[in-house]
Amino acid sequence: MICRLKQTRWTAIGIVLAGLVADARALDPDRLPSHYVREQWTTETKFPGGVVNGIAQTADGYLWIGTDRGLIRFDGFNFTPVSLTSIASASNVSMLQLLTDAGGKLWIRAQGAYVVRQKDGKFESVGYGLPAITALSKDNSGGVLVSDVEQGTFRFMGNDVQKLAPNVVPGLPPVISTAQTADGKIWMGTLGAGLFFLAGGGATQVNAGLPDRKMNCLLAIGTDELWVGTDTGLYRGNGNGFRRLELPSSLGNVPVLSLLADRDSNIWAGTTRGLLRINARGISFSEENALRGDGGINALFEDREGNLWIGGARGLGRIRDSAFVTYSSVSDRRFEHNGPVYVDPEGRTWMAPAQGGLYVLQNGRVQPVTSIPPNEVVYSISGRADEVWVGRQRGGLTRLRFRNGAIASQSYTKANGLAQNSAYAVHESRDGSVWAGTLNGGVSKLQNGHFTTYMKTNGLASNTVSSILETRDGAMWFATPSGLSSLSNGQWRTYTTVDGLPSPEVNCLFEDSSGTLWSGTSAGLAFFASDRFQIPHESPDVLREQIVGMAEDKAGRFWIATSDHVLRVPRDKLLSGVVQGADVREYGQADGLESTGGVKRSRSVVSDSAGRIWFSLRSGLSVVDPSHITDYPVPALPHIEAITADNNPVNLAGSVRIPPSPRRITFEYTALSLAAPGRIRFRYFLEGFDRSWSEPVATRAAVYTNLGAHSYRFRVVACNSEGLWSESEAAVGFEVEPTVWQTWWFRTSFAALILLLAWCVYLYRLHQLAKEFNIRLEERVGERTRVARELHDTLLQSFHGLLLRFQAATNLLPERPAEARKTLESAIDQAAQAITEGRDAVQGLRSSTVVASDFALTINTLGQELASRETSPNATEFHVEVEGTPRDLHPILRDEIYRIAGEALRNAFKHAEAKRIEVEIRYDERQLRLRVRDDGKGIDAKHLNEDGRPGHFGLRGMRERAKLMGGKLAVWSELDSGTEVELRISASRAYETSRERRRSWLAEKLSGKDTEMKS
Repeated sequence: MICRLKQTRWTAIGIVLAGLVADARALDPDRLPSHYVREQWTTETKFPGGVVNGIAQTADGYLWIGTDRGLIRFDGFNFTPVSLTSIASASNVSMLQLLTDAGGKLWIRAQGAYVVRQKDGKFESVGYGLPAITALSKDNSGGVLVSDVEQGTFRFMGNDVQKLAPNVVPGLPPVISTAQTADGKIWMGTLGAGLFFLAGGGATQVNAGLPDRKMNCLLAIGTDELWVGTDTGLYRGNGNGFRRLELPSSLGNVPVLSLLADRDSNIWAGTTRGLLRINARGISFSEENALRGDGGINALFEDREGNLWIGGARGLGRIRDSAFVTYSSVSDRRFEHNGPVYVDPEGRTWMAPAQGGLYVLQNGRVQPVTSIPPNEVVYSISGRADEVWVGRQRGGLTRLRFRNGAIASQSYTKANGLAQNSAYAVHESRDGSVWAGTLNGGVSKLQNGHFTTYMKTNGLASNTVSSILETRDGAMWFATPSGLSSLSNGQWRTYTTVDGLPSPEVNCLFEDSSGTLWSGTSAGLAFFASDRFQIPHESPDVLREQIVGMAEDKAGRFWIATSDHVLRVPRDKLLSGVVQGADVREYGQADGLESTGGVKRSRSVVSDSAGRIWFSLRSGLSVVDPSHITDYPVPALPHIEAITADNNPVNLAGSVRIPPSPRRITFEYTALSLAAPGRIRFRYFLEGFDRSWSEPVATRAAVYTNLGAHSYRFRVVACNSEGLWSESEAAVGFEVEPTVWQTWWFRTSFAALILLLAWCVYLYRLHQLAKEFNIRLEERVGERTRVARELHDTLLQSFHGLLLRFQAATNLLPERPAEARKTLESAIDQAAQAITEGRDAVQGLRSSTVVASDFALTINTLGQELASRETSPNATEFHVEVEGTPRDLHPILRDEIYRIAGEALRNAFKHAEAKRIEVEIRYDERQLRLRVRDDGKGIDAKHLNEDGRPGHFGLRGMRERAKLMGGKLAVWSELDSGTEVELRISASRAYETSRERRRSWLAEKLSGKDTEMKS
């Protein structure tokens, strides 16, 4: 967690109001130290703990903190303890010093250990014998200077080691600080023997002006200047001698523990009492109680973005410049709720708090204007030259003038001709006339000591006037809640939403450097062109909020205050009508603002003669100097920190492989821009899955689910707090391993198996078709054999008998004509019987396809035809009964069932001598059941067991047909008790099913139904 310090007490010499410095610079020496943005991390706010002894930054952008509890890596958000387990002597020990060499590699001095160097992402010992290292520093060429209490001073340059000098004086206290000046001298401060420098291979002691012999820290400045921190204060000098630097008397002889010179020539000194800043403008002091606790400021470091890092006994702090300087309500309650703001030509800033009163800010000091009562609310401030005009809540219009260092005032009220005593908007024209817009009384013009009032009846859009502006063509513009009115050459005109305004409620007016008129409304921004107002047709939502103030800097950028945001937008983008999200820069607390909500006053955003932009906000008065904002900030450096698959960490060293079928893969990434890490945005892209880059996000993890087996590459880029996207990217390639069934050999085998199964299905189908053909052929052959037998047994024998009778009649005709006649008549009867028998045989060959869609109707038609042939006086009663829902039968089985039913009916009609014959057809879910029963004379039991009478094949044929169909045929009969024939066939065989519902032969085989039906 990042904690903003609410208030830090500073004592300063030489206070000067400051602007902004670019991120590439260090801390602005002109700025009040209290105006820096300060953040801290302690054990209460996420810091792991320990006394901070050293701070460094490697080339990849990570910040490293050495504490008495070990080594910590910091990315601006997360602190990560780093173990040196590969260095046995350096594990779990105090880290005393950190630095980076010319290549950006980290060097560590651990207590009682070798020097440790980070190389290729790993830590290694840098040995040259038995070490007893007491100091570590960087030389002028980027090498590393190492002081050993036993063996002297060494220089490490890459992998080369050079011994510079033996121990300074054997037996003396060790060297605890080193530095090299530009002239090549290597300075060495000892624990109790004073100061030495190496030159020409020898050591020279310098104690002139240094009463203390313990040299805590050294800082080389320029060619030969050296700053020395001791237990009795701070000293500055060269090889000829040193002098004490006079610090604030409240500090006394404070011990100085650390020194740093930043890139803007500020000298920073960490002491046991706090932090000192020293420059040409004076000395400033901060106690830093939260960081140092009972200790001191042990470590100072400036990172690549110019941020100052300070380490103390209780944690880590950061001090940096910001875009805005804010006069905070925390330090001065007069800035708690703000109203209008105005900067006069002399650089004085006039401001009116919402609670009342008027104040002037100059040279860092705030003075009240006594002519305005402290409880009188000021609505508007305007002026020209040495005059300031103030619109008041109850006191009307007041003119203020500076005379001999004093402020003279004159007020105008309703009694003097002002339309109303509540003057909400004030503007002084170029001709010297003053316009005062009131809350609900219209607008009054003061010229030559007389007021002229204009109201709605005169052409004003509303009697409430919120802002007034005179454009360079001399026209006067009046913003009201009901539209925007203009007065030019005595003519009034009002513009509303019909004329292009996004809203009739106009809050503020502004004319830019090109003469374009801009209006800020409750629904966004509009500019006047071609005799109407126009709005950007593409713009972010923040530009459609209520606009309460705007100003333009010298680079043509608009600075805008909305109800909830402070924005910077290029003017040319607004005029083009297309404003992308990347074109809009939002500012917040990380930029030095105390609040981002604008105030609805006539002037709440103004520019001064120096080009600075002043914002009156709901909390705090803020100013920005756009000329100090760089267009080339330091880019963020993206890094991929970890990959987890189903919450299991993945080793990123070497080839990255992820086990098969991961349900959730998380990529954790970061970017190194330590100035404002909370404003870093990321875009990522997973090659092999995503089609395009993601939208900018603030989250530092991307999650993908159910990625298939494939090779992927995850890429991420980052954008720093200024909106600059990094040109470099972080990327990692990885492969999701296939499951067994996703491997090439499995797929090949599976494809071969599918082909084999298809071939088997094809062969089975051929076998099935052949079987069906054989069944059909056999039944046709069998049927024809039966018909042939019947013809042989009946028709042929009858014809043979007729021949014999005709021969007998021929023989009897000459001698016995009467007998011949009887013989002929008998032959005729026998011929009729033969014809009937032939018809019956042919009937057996007929197909049931007469009515293919209604099996019961087909059976009924057959029964009625058989019944019509009856010659007995008592006709047989025939009836067909259907149970269940009729269903279509399989075509082949339907014919077979029809023939079985036909055979049973013919037998019943021909031989049973029955009075009633019934056919029952039952459609069940599991089976089809057919019953033919009669009440005739029945069949002898011996014929049932012998498959019918000798020489007849009807009963045997029915049983054979039923068996071939996979059905069951049962016949029950007794003499004089009738006969019943029952046929049962399973539903899967009898009924015809649709293609969608038809089961495959494999499913039937597996279910065992085929076997059951054939049993």
